[in-house]
Amino acid sequence: MNIQEYFGRIFYNKPHKDADLQSLTAIFQHHIHSIPFENLSMHCGEPIELDLQAIYNKIVRKKRGGWCLETNYLLFWALQELGYDVCILGANSYEPAEKGYTAQINHILLKVVIKGEPYIVDAGFGGAYQMWQPLMLISGKDQPQVPGIFRFMEDNGTWYFEKVKRKHYIPEHSKNDFPHTPELGNIRKIHKFTLEPRHIDDFQQLNAYLQVSPDNILRKKSICSLQTTNGVLALVGWTLTEMKYSYTEDTDLVNITTLTDEEVEKTLKDKFSIELENKLIP
Repeated sequence: MNIQEYFGRIFYNKPHKDADLQSLTAIFQHHIHSIPFENLSMHCGEPIELDLQAIYNKIVRKKRGGWCLETNYLLFWALQELGYDVCILGANSYEPAEKGYTAQINHILLKVVIKGEPYIVDAGFGGAYQMWQPLMLISGKDQPQVPGIFRFMEDNGTWYFEKVKRKHYIPEHSKNDFPHTPELGNIRKIHKFTLEPRHIDDFQQLNAYLQVSPDNILRKKSICSLQTTNGVLALVGWTLTEMKYSYTEDTDLVNITTLTDEEVEKTLKDKFSIELENKLIP
C-alpha cells in the first residue's frame, strides 16, 4: 500500500508537509468527491472483507467505492500514514421509521486531534447527510457547510449528530406528489456516539451481519452515492437522484430519473466512474 497511489486515486496533488487542519480538510474533500459510498458488492455476489489490504485493492486499485466500514477504514490508514492523531469511533444510526437509534453500533467514524482540538471526520455516511469538512467536536454549536448546518449535542458522554433540513424543489412534482419535502427548521437526527476508541476488529461481526441480514436497508437496496462539486448524486436501485445544494436560498434542487437495467450500468460508469467485474442485480 502506498500513500502516493491513494493520492492518485483521490486526485490529490498538493504538498502535505504538516498534519494540520488545512491538509486534513483538503484530503477529506478529495476523498469524498472521488470515492463513492456504495454497497454494490453485496448486490453483485461479492463478499465485503473488512481487511485493509482488500479494501485498498478494491477502492484504490479497482477504483470502486465502499460503505462506511471500508471508506472510513481506508481514510483512517491514510491519516495515520500522514502522522495524524486519529482514532476510530462507533456510532448508532438514527432510524426515522423507528423514531429512534439502532440498539447496536452500526456505523464507523473518525476522531482526529489537531493541536489539542478534536474534530470528527466521517467519509462514509453518503447521500445528503455527508459532511464536506471536518467538524469541531463541540456541543451546541451550529457548523454551516455547503450541504447544510451540522451540529453536535452532548449529553452525559453521549454525542448526538444532527443536521438542519432544507427545502427540496423537485421540478414537475407538486408537494402532494412528494410528501418528503422537509419543513424548514426541522432537525434530522443522524447518529449518536461516544468517544470510546474502537478497533477495526470490533466491527467484523457487524460487517458480516450486514451482508446477510434481510432487514437492513443495505441488503434491501443497491446504493451508490457520490458528492459532487455542488451537491450529491445517488443511485438507489433504478432511481438516480441528482441534488444541487442551495439552488435558491435554503432550497436544494432535486432531479429524479428512473433508469433501465442497461442505463444503470452506463450511469455507474459515466457518473460514478465505477466498472463492475460481476453482474449487478439492482
